[in-house]
Formats: sequence, structure tokens, C-alpha cells
Amino acid sequence: MSGDTFGRIFRLTTFGESHGPGLGGVVEGCPPGIELSEEIIQRDLDLRRPGQGIAATKRKEGDKVKLLSGVFEGKTTGTAIGFYIANEDMRSKDYGFLKDIYRPGHADFTYARKYGIRDYRGGGRASGRETVSRVVGGAIARTFLKTLGIEIFSYTLELGGIRAQREDIRGSKSRPFFAPETEVISLWEQRIKEVRKAGDTLGGIVEIVVENVPAGLGEPVFDKLDARLAYALMGVGAVKGVEIGSGFEAARLLGSENNDPLSKEGFLSNQAGGILGGISSGQPLVLRAAVKPIPSIAKPQKTINQQGEEVEIRIGGRHDISAIPRIVPVLEAMVLLVLADFVLLQQSKIKRE
Repeated sequence: MSGDTFGRIFRLTTFGESHGPGLGGVVEGCPPGIELSEEIIQRDLDLRRPGQGIAATKRKEGDKVKLLSGVFEGKTTGTAIGFYIANEDMRSKDYGFLKDIYRPGHADFTYARKYGIRDYRGGGRASGRETVSRVVGGAIARTFLKTLGIEIFSYTLELGGIRAQREDIRGSKSRPFFAPETEVISLWEQRIKEVRKAGDTLGGIVEIVVENVPAGLGEPVFDKLDARLAYALMGVGAVKGVEIGSGFEAARLLGSENNDPLSKEGFLSNQAGGILGGISSGQPLVLRAAVKPIPSIAKPQKTINQQGEEVEIRIGGRHDISAIPRIVPVLEAMVLLVLADFVLLQQSKIKRE
């Protein structure tokens, strides 16, 4: 197993590195007859594209997707959907001084231990650039899930320790930082300016809400829906924690506070985040992902080189101040991939029965 494939029925396999010729992948299992085009996919890619906003890297990539197979006359054919995105703005020379040095907070040390070799140009396969292929896979999953009425809303709940109010989650994609309100934007901008001046970076929290999810998705015991969702979100490099529903707050509540009472009209609350016993309840899914600060900072850091000698480095180059907001569409894509997979799994189960 290479770890480059995600899913069982709706499957995404990806390839490519930060400073290689390009990135791409193959989606298998997408049903035929679903409306799909490069333009539809590009909408999601443009939300993740580098070089946007004051927190973003100065690397400029068009991230233009090219569909190679699996689509005919604007509809999916049911066969493998191949796609490719070229890298256009690499500056590999910026990483020359890191050839023999392990950057703190990055995967340099672990990749070297695992493979005995590593691509030091921007982290290679461990780079956040890798996530562009996930967004394509998620965009394809979205087109399928839309036929079932499933809607997803993702937004930044917290950035640099400053929390937003959930005033308008549906309008978050039209605001900077995917903010769920307007007032917090200026506070986040000021925080970013302060941290940039100090040569440091920021983390935050992304929240995802999925509506119109049918009840019954998920398998008992070892393949629970919440377990798969947590697995999917934790598979994104910058994510260090995942909550579903009341999450860690549940540990501070009484059972009488954390339970979701039922009436003949349905559930009276949603502390469970739409999942009970690992199976969707029909309520909205509610998930949160904790995103760590970008590890590439301009401050001096202690580390070692490949010879085991202690050295001090200061990382330059073009880097985001925070993975937020560009990580928001990536996390949304991973949730979409999970749901598409579980929907098809449930459909196959019902057909067999």
C-alpha cells in the first residue's frame, strides 16, 4: 500500500509533488450521467488557489484542471475520471540550502527515515500543494451528492485565537477567510499583520456542516461514519485534531445535557453532530478540524542536519501565514469524498438486500 488512494467504491488516487511537473489523479466509482466539466471543478479549485489574500503565499499558480478521461458531452461515463494540473511557478532554488537540513514541524525527518531519500523542494509529496488533487476529487463527489440534495457549508470558526460568530454560514464562501460573519474579518486581518511582522504563523479551527444527509450511512463497529470522517480530516497534513458534534465539550457535560431527546417531530438537539452509533441520524453533520500553524517561519529555529549535527535555520521563501483559508475547501473535499463513498456503499447494500 502506498497511501495514495482514498475510498472503497468512490475512490480517489493522486500523484505529484510540489516542485514536479504537475499533480493529478484518477477518480473511480463515480456513477454515469452526472453533469461534470472542467469549469465545474475549477470553481472549487479557485477557492483553494495560492496567492489570494493577505495570509497567502506569493506563489502564483493558475491551478487549471485538465480532464483526461471519464467525461463525454458534459456527463460522466461511469469509467475512470483522469485529471491533471500543471505546476507553473516553482522556485526550487529557494530550497537549496535545506537539502541536508530537517525543518522543524515538517515531514523532512520522517520521510528521510521512511524512504532513505526525500524531495527537499518544498516538501515534495508532503507539501500542502498535494491537496489540489483532493479538491478535484471532492468537486467530482459534490456533483454526485448534489443529485441527492446534500449540501455542505465550510467556514473558519477561529483564526489566531479569535473566534467568529456563526451569523451566516451560507455566505462564508463570498467572504475573506471563509468567515461566517463580517465583523471578525478586520480582527483577523490585524492579527495576521502582527504575526507576519513578527516572522511567525497562525493556526485556527474550521467548521463543516452538511445538510440533508440521509439517515443510515455508516457501518457498525469498525467502519463508523464518524471514524471515517475523522480519518479523512486527519489525513490532511496541517490537521491535528477533529471534533464531531459537541466534541471535547461532551467530556464536560452531564448525560442529561449531552443526549439529544427525540419527539415525534424528530430530534430536539444535535449534540451528536448527526451521527449515532457510527451511523448518520438524518440530522446535519457538524465537524470541526484544528489546524496547526504553518511550520515555515522566519524566526531562527534549532534543528539537525543529515549528519546529526545541530544547526540553526531561518526559513525564507514564499509561505502562507496560515493554512486558513486555503485549507477550508480541502477539508470540505475530504468530507465530500467520504459521503460519496458511504452513499454508494449504502446503495449497494440496499440493492443486494
